[in-house]
Amino acid sequence: MLRVDRRYFHNFDWGLLILILAVCAMALANLYSASYPPSTYGMPPYMKQCYLFLLGGMGILFILCFDYKALLFWNYPFYCLIIALLVYVLVAGNSAGGAQRWINLGLFKLQPSELAKLILVVTLASYYSRKEDESGYGIREMVTPVLLTGLPFLLILKQPDLGTALMLGIIFVSMTVFAKVRWQTYALGGILGSCAGVFAWFYLLKDYQKQRIETLLDPGKDPMGQGYQILQSKIAVGSGGFTGKGYLKGTQGHLHFLPERHTDFAFSVWGEEMGFSGSVFFLTAYFAILVWGLYAAMTARDRFGVFLAFGVVMLIFWQAVINLLMILGFLPVVGIPLPLVSYGGSSLLTTLFALGILMNVRMRRFQTGQNLDMEKVKQ
Repeated sequence: MLRVDRRYFHNFDWGLLILILAVCAMALANLYSASYPPSTYGMPPYMKQCYLFLLGGMGILFILCFDYKALLFWNYPFYCLIIALLVYVLVAGNSAGGAQRWINLGLFKLQPSELAKLILVVTLASYYSRKEDESGYGIREMVTPVLLTGLPFLLILKQPDLGTALMLGIIFVSMTVFAKVRWQTYALGGILGSCAGVFAWFYLLKDYQKQRIETLLDPGKDPMGQGYQILQSKIAVGSGGFTGKGYLKGTQGHLHFLPERHTDFAFSVWGEEMGFSGSVFFLTAYFAILVWGLYAAMTARDRFGVFLAFGVVMLIFWQAVINLLMILGFLPVVGIPLPLVSYGGSSLLTTLFALGILMNVRMRRFQTGQNLDMEKVKQ
């Protein structure tokens, strides 16, 4: 049973909502330009994205109706569900471009690996909030979160989707460091991580994935092959200058030199048309959401809310940083989208649901107490 408390409306964070709406509006405008001129067949990407924004908005309203502490009860059922979906994808999922990652839902293709990132945030937040250790987590306490991260990591790596799998690892490291671990755990983690990296290079990474890393060091070595995307993206961003070429006047995207201009390289279109000044304006609004999210973590009234808000910020922050460094040629192309900006139903809905959880934590900051009344959760 839902209970309406007038304090929820009084504590609703309108500033965060305005920032999110502003970024979403700029993202839709950019997607329209990235897919301009519109195709004569099928629904254009910006229209699909608009419908998904509306669907995500309704999802946020639904999330706000429940106390976020209910996730302490539901996180493991959600975790089991996402594992089942990842297994189903490997068995009967849709394939494209040599990868098997999607479940066709009609309006869009669900990519369970995107939802897995948010579910992992909730799961780790639940674990670290329940298992508090002021002296820091030791090796024994880290076995459970490592296993909880490792299972979806391996299933996603099997698809194959190296970028999303690495994001799970980054989320795990970020939240674990925030939770505080002992130096012995850091030492063992560093050794195991180094060994895993060497093993992955020789036995796990496919040839095209190795080529992407090698291309990062010398994009001009294969300008029409693996280095093409990075070179064209750098040309697009650089040609924008300080003020940009103007909306709908970009040439790299509209003349189809820039590949994946509405997905992984969506911000390259913005950089070309809006220039350095427009990019700074956009990124200021974008990262203001994340700073606001850290403030939500600081003002949360319980340990679970702190970890939940921090995990959501890390989920969006690292994807944004990796994508931006990727289009500027500082990281290899690993297929990580820019949240809210890149076209993609699963990524967009996951980000909006994550922001809904963040707004939920912020809205209920007046609550006190760290223990969850399970009877209220069941209601």
